[in-house]
Amino acid sequence: MAVANITEETIEMDQELAKKLFVEGACFVVLDVPLGTEFGIDLKSWETAERFKGVKMIPPGLHFIYYSGTNRHGDVTPRAGFMHIFKRSEILVRKWDSEKEEISDKELPEETVSRIQSDIRNLDPCLGVYPYDMYGRWLKLNSYISQELLSQLVPLSGQIRSALEYTASPSTPVTERKRRSRPSTAEEREDDLLPQLSATPGTELRLTPYPSQSYPDGASPQEITRHSLDPTYTLDSLLTSYTKPSDLLGELQFCFICFLTGHCLEALDQWKRLVRLLCSCQAAVCRRPQLYSQFLDVLELHLSEIPEDFLVDIVASVNLVYVSLRELFRTMQTDSEVDGRLRSKAERFQQRLTDKFEWDFEDLDRDEDDEAPVIVEL
Repeated sequence: MAVANITEETIEMDQELAKKLFVEGACFVVLDVPLGTEFGIDLKSWETAERFKGVKMIPPGLHFIYYSGTNRHGDVTPRAGFMHIFKRSEILVRKWDSEKEEISDKELPEETVSRIQSDIRNLDPCLGVYPYDMYGRWLKLNSYISQELLSQLVPLSGQIRSALEYTASPSTPVTERKRRSRPSTAEEREDDLLPQLSATPGTELRLTPYPSQSYPDGASPQEITRHSLDPTYTLDSLLTSYTKPSDLLGELQFCFICFLTGHCLEALDQWKRLVRLLCSCQAAVCRRPQLYSQFLDVLELHLSEIPEDFLVDIVASVNLVYVSLRELFRTMQTDSEVDGRLRSKAERFQQRLTDKFEWDFEDLDRDEDDEAPVIVEL
């Protein structure tokens, strides 16, 4: 993502579009942001200039605002941010919290907000212009994220952080009983000296948990083996957690955005799990052609947005995405019940991946574990 100096950057825009966004576009006003703070919205970030007080002409809809400040020791703080669905002509006002070194989510006094809203034209020179040249890409990246789904996934705190906050937890009663039941080992005594850390309640992403069981109750050993080879049952169980099947793709998009722009590894782990699950299913590919057609579109866009230095690792080694896609393409190529249009779409996607990354999808029946380089997870 590009980094420039906000409020000093010129954005080229069609005059008619500029007039429309000037009237209908939202504004995000943030007070007292320190000079040189990294500030971003969606796919672009800047270093704040001295007069910076926010962003104007934001198209209505979902946007991700993020930042990374500098603490009192001069160290850059971990990236943090929040998602907000802007309404037409909305003016959202926040303030920088110098103690926490972040944008506060506390509501400002009503008179302060009213004064800023009535004086928004005078603030205009201090507001950076939304980077509209990236808006089309941004829309595609969040096309399945509804307001309802977003409210289910974001942390209760509202802040999405690249580094989880942890708090020390007291020892559990089970641990205490184990200590009393037998002498402690040297390793356990060393562990006792370390604080028991857990994610601070309300700060973690509320991602959809995987089903605790990968096969139905009463399944025979043969059925358990079948469900382990084809996790369609797991996918079907997971889909019951959503209002509609496409919400799974919305969570996939949410996780990718949190990783791409929020640097959140927790989200990347979930993204990898969902990609792996979707690619591993066999019966689901035949039964849910629409879901898989949409999945191919989402995944192709994600692979096109990965930063260039990250792509180098992908091209140099066989990775989770490549191995998973080989399995998916194998199913689509060999199962006669796969929808013909879906199979053709997958073949075109497969060719574009080969052209771009030089990924080899020949001999899909080959055992990749035996012949490929060492697998490196994405």
